[in-house]
Amino acid sequence: MEIKIEKLTEEEIEKRGIRSWPVWEKEVSRFDWHYGTAEECLILEGEVTIETDDGNVSFGAGDFVTFPKGLVCVWDIKKNVKKHYNFR
Repeated sequence: MEIKIEKLTEEEIEKRGIRSWPVWEKEVSRFDWHYGTAEECLILEGEVTIETDDGNVSFGAGDFVTFPKGLVCVWDIKKNVKKHYNFR
């Protein structure tokens, strides 16, 4: 299962209405997570490594990340994270 990381332009962010999505914040921590639905998120602050059976993926502020439905992973938050998110 692939985690997709993109860089969006401000125009793309506005077109998708991302700034109106809810905001989630979490301090430095480590926890197991399972995606029952796909999630898209725009990382506003922080640094995260996602650990999966297929390897690790790291991302941070400015990245637009898509997590596939069914993904089982470990979130390893290296720097406090703040993100806009949308389940689809």
